[in-house]
Amino acid sequence: MKITIVGGHGKVALLATPLLVRAGHQVQSIIRNPAHQADVAAAGATPVVGDVTALDVASLARLFEGAEAVVWSAGAGGGDAARTKAVDRDAAIRTIEAARTSGAHRYVMVSYFGAGPDHGVPAGSSFRAYADAKSDADAALEASDLDWVILRPSTLTLDALVGAVEVRQLDATVRAAKISRADVAALIAAVIERPSLSKAIVEVNQGSTQIGEALDALAG
Repeated sequence: MKITIVGGHGKVALLATPLLVRAGHQVQSIIRNPAHQADVAAAGATPVVGDVTALDVASLARLFEGAEAVVWSAGAGGGDAARTKAVDRDAAIRTIEAARTSGAHRYVMVSYFGAGPDHGVPAGSSFRAYADAKSDADAALEASDLDWVILRPSTLTLDALVGAVEVRQLDATVRAAKISRADVAALIAAVIERPSLSKAIVEVNQGSTQIGEALDALAG
């Protein structure tokens, strides 16, 4: 299938891209900085330069045209609350509507472990703007009629791929810990290969259950 990644130069996206390409998918990656085109192309995707904070729904839908799936792996990177809202909330919500408009029925959102209306981040925390933005974007996706999966990884590391996870939905005692970006990339690729896994939130750490086995258990 044709897959559009939003935030294609991020560490997770650059690791997910070759996995998707090797699985036979055609990948295009939306990036803001033209200087990143070579890196994206080297990973196997077609780079598309566009600032998602400046594009309206119609413009985004044109970029998504022909795609069957959209993967959101973008982020403002923290620091500025206004930019965090513009990227992680407003732009993300526009891409959800654009996916619907363009006919990209599958949508995979990379969020974070603990997101949601009860995220519990104090008002004075520097993380609060991000927590609110991601929670709102996740809620918009949940309310949509898209075929969606929300991945909520815990603290991201640069460790090597393990290929095994623990998932909160399969064990209520699981609490946020850590997971490698390589494993999040592998999760994205594995979700794409499992159309039966739909309308699911996956809160996940590094663990001991193989990724495919864990996702198959969620899909029922």
